[in-house]
Amino acid sequence: MAVPFRKTSKQVKRKRRTHFKLSPISLTSCNNCGAAIKLHRICRECGYYKNKEVKVID
Repeated sequence: MAVPFRKTSKQVKRKRRTHFKLSPISLTSCNNCGAAIKLHRICRECGYYKNKEVKVID
């Protein structure tokens, strides 16, 4: 198994990890009721997706 020849410094390690970050959740508003929903998902409030009722919510 390969073993590193030198210790990875804190600076090099942190520069490499600058790209490992969380991105904010993309939200949009429902066309039917105006609730905030994730993109390409059924609205949990009214059950509509692309102006069509997909799921009946009581």
